[in-house]
Amino acid sequence: MLNRRKFLIGSGAAALGVLALPKAVSAFIVNATPHPLGVQLFTLFGVIEADVKGNLKKVADLGYTEIESAFSKLPNYYGQSPKEFAATCKDLGLSWKSHHVLGAAFKLPKGYKMPNGPDGKPMSLPAHMANLKEDTQKLVDEAAEGGISYLVCANIPTGTIDEIKEATEILNKAGEACKKVNIQLCYHNHDMEFKEVEGKIPYHLLLSGTDSKLVKMELDLAWATKAGIKPVDLFKTHPGRFPLLHVKDISQDFKTLEPVGEGVVDFKDVFAHVKLAGAKHYFVEHDMPADAFASLGTSYKNLRALGV
Repeated sequence: MLNRRKFLIGSGAAALGVLALPKAVSAFIVNATPHPLGVQLFTLFGVIEADVKGNLKKVADLGYTEIESAFSKLPNYYGQSPKEFAATCKDLGLSWKSHHVLGAAFKLPKGYKMPNGPDGKPMSLPAHMANLKEDTQKLVDEAAEGGISYLVCANIPTGTIDEIKEATEILNKAGEACKKVNIQLCYHNHDMEFKEVEGKIPYHLLLSGTDSKLVKMELDLAWATKAGIKPVDLFKTHPGRFPLLHVKDISQDFKTLEPVGEGVVDFKDVFAHVKLAGAKHYFVEHDMPADAFASLGTSYKNLRALGV
């Protein structure tokens, strides 16, 4: 696999990188049209809370123009109402496109532990986190108030066939509620959805068990790669089903997440097939990085060097 680190020779060296690349790859870069890039704000978990507007400005200063929000340590939407958060983003030249919510009451998958936050301590969660199973209309109404286009189920239990059946019911119901206010519901994967349950792959059951118009997918490229899945194979099997991408990278041993372009995800292949995927928004994410802004900066440069 081509190592994206070779694309950059010092800061601002993307053009020089093109000259040194194989002809086929150079053509991919030269012919590509730069695309708006976004950030999944879970990258800033434990950091953004200290100065929400100031840290969003840092995101904008790096060149990102779109935002996907998620759970934070502050109440509501980073301590603001949906309208207030949308206005904060707009003031900084950022467009709030999407928000992550839980599909059901949160429970850790078997064998998983709560990840550590930036302070090195395990994350803690509130007693009740709003979720699509119990709080569908509330979450949809808030998304509509914020003017966002996508509501994303970030996680839902899929450890048994019964859980998968319930998950498809929850997602279809939430997708119908979203449709009424012109919001698209999507489902975000980890690697667990690709592990067999009673001889079946949960992700495939979610795809087949949900209405393709009501429920689309936000494919997390790193977790899919860790699971041994080639994203483009999914695009070919389910064209147009993936309007959102989590642009995330992972190390060769699959033990650590990396800035985009510093790991093993085949971004060149993915971005050569975004039309087939139906991809419209690309959100960079790096879970619990040592330095969130350094990681986002590296990811942005590497993606632009790829012509994205």
